[in-house]
Amino acid sequence: MTELLSTRYARTAEGDYLAYQVTGDGPMDLVLPITGSAAVELIWEEPAFGGFISRLASFSRLITFDPRGFGSSGRLGANEVPAVQAWKDDIGTVMDAVGSRRAAFLSWGESAGATMFFAATYPERVVSLVLVNAYARYARDEDTPWGLPADLIPSYVTAIEQVWGTGACIETLAPTMVQTEEARRRWARIERLTATPDVLAASTRAVMDSDVNPVLSAIQAPTLVISRRGDRHVRYEHGRHIASRIPGARFVELSGEDHLPFAGRTEQILDGVEEFLTGVRPTPVLDRVLVTVLFTDIVGSTEHVARLGDRHWRELLDRYDMLVQRQLERFRGRHVKTTGDGTLATFDGPARAIECGRAISANVVDLGFEIRAGLHTGEIEARDEDVAGMAVHIAARVADVAGAGEVLVSSTVKDLVAGSGIAFEDRGEHQLKGVPEARRLFSVSG
Repeated sequence: MTELLSTRYARTAEGDYLAYQVTGDGPMDLVLPITGSAAVELIWEEPAFGGFISRLASFSRLITFDPRGFGSSGRLGANEVPAVQAWKDDIGTVMDAVGSRRAAFLSWGESAGATMFFAATYPERVVSLVLVNAYARYARDEDTPWGLPADLIPSYVTAIEQVWGTGACIETLAPTMVQTEEARRRWARIERLTATPDVLAASTRAVMDSDVNPVLSAIQAPTLVISRRGDRHVRYEHGRHIASRIPGARFVELSGEDHLPFAGRTEQILDGVEEFLTGVRPTPVLDRVLVTVLFTDIVGSTEHVARLGDRHWRELLDRYDMLVQRQLERFRGRHVKTTGDGTLATFDGPARAIECGRAISANVVDLGFEIRAGLHTGEIEARDEDVAGMAVHIAARVADVAGAGEVLVSSTVKDLVAGSGIAFEDRGEHQLKGVPEARRLFSVSG
């Protein structure tokens, strides 16, 4: 899909260019304004965001665009940054450019104010409205006692401006997405190519100084408001407040600390959005595939933390994550997730999985600690970016049995690499916790 996409331009009444993309050919138009999250040209460079967009485009004609000041749209000086009203106008400009008379809308964070303003102003063009981690007024007052005190907003925005382009902002907006130094570097680049620090700060300040509460009662479209309880940027009470002011709006509160909806447990949001917009609850699709599952775990991590201190241990873990990522790329493994002080990855070949486990184990010695690794080959259920099934459980239990510096595999793995030249030592049968039958395990030697 991404190879066929092209970015086009619409032009505002003031003569500014707006970059937009159209994805999918579903029966409804769905408009998604993007501000500081990532420019439309960069969506597909972040797998989580690309997957989020693809899912939305599976049931709609998805229209994404950069409002003025962001991405490939008209670049502006910090003193020219448009606020809510101009972004509202940008929505109409892009809809006209793609021939969309009526559409559903999805927005979050700083873009939500303009979307709500548009929905109230042009009810005939809005079929339905979904607001995620949104706010109508960021500053604290009698109606929004959970808001940030107005005198603290300038310092908050200044702090954002000072670290913009380093990847630090994403640690607040989507902490689950920057668990490795490589991910942070990727997001630092996305930030730099999305907006300059002064424009990002000026636009954020403009939106935070605005208040769209007066327009909420005029919104006529069916509205779904979703908020995550642990959002570090927009408190969930903002969403509850918006839902109470929009006639007939439905409020859904979810767990999680990511502000960006394409981070964390995205399926919760996507399932709710699809059901709300189409009237049909998505049927879970579980892709079953045969893979080799690798679990690694750092030996004695608690003792290392006590000896090194939190900061030095975190720095060491960052180096470890980079090491693991390099070896996964070398042996064609797929990083699924970080599990405490370890890693869960999958491979399409057991021999490569074994060699990757050995390489990680050999290289971490330079970091001053050891790992244990466990492998099993079996059928897993894959949905979105996660994996599940008995094969995952068995690999985790095999890793629990492994000793320091050991790569331990199930008999299934050993049998599948017969003739590869990899040597094993029999470790006997083990009754793994939660596994019905005892399993014979083998240690990779040499």
